[in-house]
Amino acid sequence: MGFEIIEILFRGICVGIAASITVGPVAVLCIQRTLSKSRKSGIVSGIGVACADTFMAMAAFFFYSILQTQIEQYNTLLRVVGGIFVVIVGVYIFSQNPVPQIRRNRAGKTSLWQDFASIFGLTIANFIMVVPYILAFFAVFKISSGDLTGEGFGGFVRAVFVIVGFFGGAAMWWTLLAFVLDLFRRRFRPRHMLTINHVAGIVIGVLGIYTILSTFFDIFPNVGH
Repeated sequence: MGFEIIEILFRGICVGIAASITVGPVAVLCIQRTLSKSRKSGIVSGIGVACADTFMAMAAFFFYSILQTQIEQYNTLLRVVGGIFVVIVGVYIFSQNPVPQIRRNRAGKTSLWQDFASIFGLTIANFIMVVPYILAFFAVFKISSGDLTGEGFGGFVRAVFVIVGFFGGAAMWWTLLAFVLDLFRRRFRPRHMLTINHVAGIVIGVLGIYTILSTFFDIFPNVGH
């Protein structure tokens, strides 16, 4: 049980990081606050994003539990669809250029609480788009409804560790990003975010391709039996 919990926690961390490394409007705002205001503002804003994403990850898990039978029945298909979706997201991220938006945005004078609340609300507003995104990464890292609905109390514990891992991974990413940006503040240029976007797009795309290929290789050995 102990090793299983560690593995599930690690998978949750991976999903949290993977769901956070995209440089979208919310990430641009965190970056801008770090550069224009302070590292603390960037970290608090990132924690706001992590909290909102965790809330949506819980909603995604609830969706898993409601449709447990269907998900188990079509698990292979869902993993392939999830992998394709992640590849599409990776290509989209790679093609985006956040530089103009970073140059347009200017962080105003707000308190840390306002930084947290505003970005939490902005992230939650994208609920419809983010939940399928998180579900796709659940499929990529093989987190299934069984992690939530396992036997008795053990299933609940596994679900908690997935969510804790998710929050830990997301918070870790945003904190690390704020520290790195603050460390290289004087040498940082908006165009560097284009490189980060390209790397993030490639990493996410490779994860999607791996998911698709691993699913088919799992299927093929069973075809002849």
